[in-house]
Amino acid sequence: MIKEAIILAGGLGTRLRSVVTDMPKCMAPVAGKPFLYYVITHLQKQGVDKFIFSLGYKHEMVTAWLNQQYPLLYEQTIVEEEPMGTGGAIKLACDLAFDENVLVLNGDTLFAGNLKKLSDFHLQHHADCTLALKPMTNFSRYGAVTIDQHKAITAFHEKKHVDQGLINAGVYALNATRFLQEPLPEKFSFEKDYLEINIGKRKLFGLAQDSYFIDIGIPEDYAKAQEELKDESHLH
Repeated sequence: MIKEAIILAGGLGTRLRSVVTDMPKCMAPVAGKPFLYYVITHLQKQGVDKFIFSLGYKHEMVTAWLNQQYPLLYEQTIVEEEPMGTGGAIKLACDLAFDENVLVLNGDTLFAGNLKKLSDFHLQHHADCTLALKPMTNFSRYGAVTIDQHKAITAFHEKKHVDQGLINAGVYALNATRFLQEPLPEKFSFEKDYLEINIGKRKLFGLAQDSYFIDIGIPEDYAKAQEELKDESHLH
C-alpha cells in the first residue's frame, strides 16, 4: 500500500468566486469544515500517513489551518511562487517524496475509492502511473478515458456529451522516481503533457471504482457537497 500522498491545493477557485471569496479552493467551507478536511480524513482512514501539500494562492491560510487542526500530521509543504501547472506542481512535490511511489490527489475533488486496491494494482504492474477512474453516465463536464482489457489506457477524450463512460477521478498512483527522470519543462500540464502524450510509451493504467465522487469546482456541485458531506459516511 502506498502511504504517501501529494495533495494539489494551490487552486484559486475562480469559478467559485460567486459563493466563496478570497480563499484557496481547498479551504472552501463544506458543512462547516474546509473541504480539505474531507480529503485528509479519507486518506487517513485508508492508511495514508505521510502528506505533501502543494500550495499556491493564500498558502498561509492552509498552513495555519493544518498546524492548528493537525499538529501531529506528518506533513511537508511546498509553495509555488507562480502557477506551474499541475505537472510542475507534482514534479516539485515529488522531489520531497520519501517513497518511490506516491499517491497524487486534487485538493478540490473527493473520490472515496479504495486506495489499497489502486496501490496494489499499480505496484503489481510496475506502472508509471495508474489513474483512479469513476464510471459515470450522461456527462459532458469531464473528458472520458478509454482502457483495454488489461486496464491499460488507450485514449483520453475531449469533453463532450457521453452517455456512459469512465472519467479521470483525479487520483493517481505515480512512480515518482521515474517521473522525475522524464524530460519535462518546469511548467506543464500533468494531464496533457505527461499522460496524454505518453499513451503507449509509458505504463499507464486505469482502475475503475464506482465510489463516491464530488468536484467542488463549480457552484452547483459545491452546493451539493454541503448536503452530501454532512454525515461523513462517504469517507471510508
